[in-house]
Amino acid sequence: MSRHCFTYGSLMCADIMSRVCAVDLRSVPATLPGFSRHPVRDATYPGIQPAGNARVDGLLYLDLPESAWPRLDAFEGEMYARTLVQVELSGGHTAETWAYVFKPEHRHLLMTGDWDFKAFLRCGKSHFEVCYLGFDRLT
Repeated sequence: MSRHCFTYGSLMCADIMSRVCAVDLRSVPATLPGFSRHPVRDATYPGIQPAGNARVDGLLYLDLPESAWPRLDAFEGEMYARTLVQVELSGGHTAETWAYVFKPEHRHLLMTGDWDFKAFLRCGKSHFEVCYLGFDRLT
């Protein structure tokens, strides 16, 4: 089983990921084919869903310790399912990894259009951190 995690939203911020996982991690750029990323209604974070020819750019965090997975599962919550996927890396390489995919029963909460990471960094990240204060103390 993979020990890697593909991230495509708030967890692309290394400071947030390290607080959630309680460890600093190494990451590389990656792309997830066959999925689309959308804003979640009334939230600053996105969700992904299967989507034919779409692609999602993100970060692949490498070699997570076992202690990180319960923390990530708790952080992601009930609307997401940890799912094995194949991502594309530079140089034409691929990797099997875990990604948190929006569950079908919650997809009505996904809005149209792509979630904007640069906008999140400009004006959503500080709000996100206030709303999720304490996520770094997950057990």
